[in-house]
Amino acid sequence: MTSGGYDPNQYPQGGQPHPGGQQYPQGGQQYPQGGQPQYGQQPPQYGQQPQYGQQPYGQPQYGQPPQDPYGQQQPYPQQPYGEQPGYGYGGQPGDIGARIGARVIDHLIVGIPVYVIILLILGSGLGGQIVVGLVSAIALLGYFVGMETSQGTTLGKKIVGLKVVAPGGAAKITPEVSLKRNLYVALSIIPCIGGLAELGLIIYMIVTTSQDPNKQGWHDKFAGGTQVVKS
Repeated sequence: MTSGGYDPNQYPQGGQPHPGGQQYPQGGQQYPQGGQPQYGQQPPQYGQQPQYGQQPYGQPQYGQPPQDPYGQQQPYPQQPYGEQPGYGYGGQPGDIGARIGARVIDHLIVGIPVYVIILLILGSGLGGQIVVGLVSAIALLGYFVGMETSQGTTLGKKIVGLKVVAPGGAAKITPEVSLKRNLYVALSIIPCIGGLAELGLIIYMIVTTSQDPNKQGWHDKFAGGTQVVKS
């Protein structure tokens, strides 16, 4: 015992007395106020580091859903697979301008060869015009039904980057569905007024398509709910 009451043998290895009579742990670490570790916590031993990958208590680990204060896991919000906000079941609807352009291209691809061949054979008389309307209607219907059922698109739609999706997102368009959505072209069979009636339905198609949230025209709904989307 030395003078002043300090005995080096009482506090070995550099320990110092605490004013309240408690000794600091070895290495100079202090407990929180009051001299005791908080409830549920263990003081780290001298020289040890937290193990890799450990997270502080109360914080969710990476990839784990958050927990509420009562310890129950809260699932992350999920959206139905394949659906996007603001889109229909088939994807992003095609622009009305692109759809009009695709129709024009398809009619030119089929109509011009038929018109030229029939006129060369029968001439431009009434009989030739009737035959042109009949053959054009059959050729266009065969073209649309064949392309949409086998390829899901037409040459015109493929050029502008569009495709036709079956009702309800089915894997394939049936001939019946394709025939319904393209049946308007059969009006060209009627001499004189058939072309005007077909034009009127095309205008109505454009109006109903532009006003529908999913860009489905009257012909799409008549066919059971087809949709033209970007491919």
